[in-house]
Amino acid sequence: MSYLVGVTALWAFSFSLIGVYLSGQVDSYFAVMIRILLATLIFLPLLRPAALRWSARLGLMAIGGLQLGVMYLFFYHSFLLLTVPEVLLFTIFTPLYITLIDDLLARRFSPRYLAVAVLAVIGAAVIRYDGVTANYWLGFVVVQGANLCFALGQVGYRHLAQRLPNDLAHRHLFGWFYLGALCIALPAFWVLGDAAKLPTTSLQWGVLGWLGIVASGLGYFLWNKGACRVDAGTLAIMNNALIPAGLIVNLLIWNRDADLVRLGVGALILAGSLWLNARWARGPAGAAAVPAATRP
Repeated sequence: MSYLVGVTALWAFSFSLIGVYLSGQVDSYFAVMIRILLATLIFLPLLRPAALRWSARLGLMAIGGLQLGVMYLFFYHSFLLLTVPEVLLFTIFTPLYITLIDDLLARRFSPRYLAVAVLAVIGAAVIRYDGVTANYWLGFVVVQGANLCFALGQVGYRHLAQRLPNDLAHRHLFGWFYLGALCIALPAFWVLGDAAKLPTTSLQWGVLGWLGIVASGLGYFLWNKGACRVDAGTLAIMNNALIPAGLIVNLLIWNRDADLVRLGVGALILAGSLWLNARWARGPAGAAAVPAATRP
């Protein structure tokens, strides 16, 4: 849980940094490629190729390609269609995707996971529903593509991690995750990128460096590691905890208007859904759904 909370605080800055300094100024395909390339360079020296079979390597690459590569392509494009608050609003459906995908892979149906996910969606909607712009339908579809890829990657990593060698630390296998994402990002920039819209200021390069090394490199490693240590209900709720955190960052740093009353009410609903899920998880059925702690 501490990993998810820490990364939520870390990622709270990403929405505004992209929306303020990169969107419409730097080619989105280039931004995606640089972020993933920097993250890959961090974990590539830590890889232990001989410790994994090719099936596990390809599985990690497929998860990385989906959760990071394809998701980023959708995510960055959404900022060309929507405002930062609208992007935040449309991410509220990720918890529903997580619970449904997790149940599908486990061949079960867990009403409690779906219930707390719906409650988390309601809490996020209370916080951020302000109406939408004319392009909202297309933007909504694009963000849902990003949400679905992010959800598939998180749940897929949780399930795959349970079948990996117990004596192999996450840091020694996560390079495959980023290599898979790079297999998506490189050709995407080559085919669709605009070389005329590369970064032109040190600030833009600095933002890309932060997003690549910290938000992507450290962030996705710790987030997926944390996803292996909680149940699907908690993971679903934490996906929406980013919304109040992102709004607080917008309010304090970029002085964007925010309804503090709605922010407080929505945050209480999110906290309530987390508490409700924790109570249910104490029962025999809930305890069985929590994955065992994996590699450090």
